[in-house]
Amino acid sequence: MQGKVRLGKRTKELATVLEPREIAVIAHEDLDAVGAAGLIEAGVLAVINACSSLTCRYPNLGPQMLWDHQVPLLDNVGERIFDLLTDGDLVEIQGRKVLRSGEIICVGSVVTDYVIKERHRLATLNLPRELDRFVTNTLDYALREKEVLLGNIAFPVMVADLRRKTVVVVVRGIGYREDLKVLGPFIQEARPIMLGVDGGADALIASGYRPHIIVGDMDSVSDSALRSGAQLIAHAYPDGRCPGEERLARLQVPYHVVAAPGTSEDLGLLLAHEEGADLIVLVGSHSNMIDFLEKGRPGMASTFLTRLKIGPILLDAKKVSELYRPSGSLNAVPVILAALIPILLFIALASPWRHYIRLLWLQLRLIAGWL
Repeated sequence: MQGKVRLGKRTKELATVLEPREIAVIAHEDLDAVGAAGLIEAGVLAVINACSSLTCRYPNLGPQMLWDHQVPLLDNVGERIFDLLTDGDLVEIQGRKVLRSGEIICVGSVVTDYVIKERHRLATLNLPRELDRFVTNTLDYALREKEVLLGNIAFPVMVADLRRKTVVVVVRGIGYREDLKVLGPFIQEARPIMLGVDGGADALIASGYRPHIIVGDMDSVSDSALRSGAQLIAHAYPDGRCPGEERLARLQVPYHVVAAPGTSEDLGLLLAHEEGADLIVLVGSHSNMIDFLEKGRPGMASTFLTRLKIGPILLDAKKVSELYRPSGSLNAVPVILAALIPILLFIALASPWRHYIRLLWLQLRLIAGWL
């Protein structure tokens, strides 16, 4: 297999610039489902990982997704590959070897279906130990972060008025496309405020919606989304460092910086809550231990505290689609038909209409060949 390479140590950033039929060179330990999905959507030809895609720490889903989409994965080639290759280099993958101009530059291990299943089995055995660690970290961080998250975060003045509104918060997590699709009728009728978390803004645009607000560290959202006119809230660490500030300044787009612990998803939810939203619908959310471990987070303290604070106004998109029934004309069809039946019977029996109805009935029978 031959192809041009595109290098990136952050998979979700690489996915936004990857061209179809390119070979992705990544450094991603325990490749997650969202990262793999981004590469697949970009039309990746093959993936070369400098790190181990399957450490057996927990059952991550990325390698299985690549296998299911027939994308070859060469693992553990070493980070030296980033010194040996540059974007656009033509390489060939022969089994475990990566060659450039006929010369072997690195050797890795081929990830097969058997390897994935065996590593998954071992990871499942390790899960109780990882769960114990995860719960301990969650409780420790919850004690440290509770004052900030349960207090009042200093949000800027919002352009969009969120008071007594429905806010749809979109995260580019597993199943976000399906969630947005089933929410279509609800969005059309409720006309909610659309809030994209990082790449969730691109998910909204791809589904035909315009984000009103974009929240995040701005590492996986496209330039076009940042220039879409949405109000930009750059998520900073509690100490004030803001990873996305340099990029936003370079793009010369207006933005606000908000410092808070936890994830950008949590910050988006807290923003909607603090600004007075009546209902918050969450699309593509991270809700279980595997989701958080795949994001490189050892616990879910901020998410636990955020949901504790927001309370009953937060709904998962899948639940909304189950509960919501659009109030359109189709729902009224049975009622209208039921009301029309006695009227039609009256017209059919009353003179002179019954003669016309009888003639029409005979014509229909002739056309249908009943006579």
